[in-house]
Amino acid sequence: MAVVVRDVMTPGVVAVGPDASLVEAAQLMRAQDIGHVLVATAGRLVGVLTDRDITLRAVADGADPLTVSAQAICTPNPVMVAPDDAVASAVSLMLENAVRRLPVVEDGQPVGMVTLRDLAASA
Repeated sequence: MAVVVRDVMTPGVVAVGPDASLVEAAQLMRAQDIGHVLVATAGRLVGVLTDRDITLRAVADGADPLTVSAQAICTPNPVMVAPDDAVASAVSLMLENAVRRLPVVEDGQPVGMVTLRDLAASA
């Protein structure tokens, strides 16, 4: 079994700028076959935007996904882990915060994601 997050995370990140429209973010998710993107500016993580966020926080309220920004809908200040954090710590953070994915950040820069799927595959 993996001991640190680096061993199980998906390296690399897919990100949009804070001013990207929800349509842009959704198109990127579709192109990458993923359910989330990071919202980042100047290499710094601002938030996490999921397909569920777009659906429940914008579309369900009648917001125009062409004009609403990713930053307006994303989950700000997400819980994060470092590549050298213990996998057990990532699992605990996911449980405590009821999240399915955690950005992996090293020296302030997003470097990957760790998801429930990643953790299940490593078990």
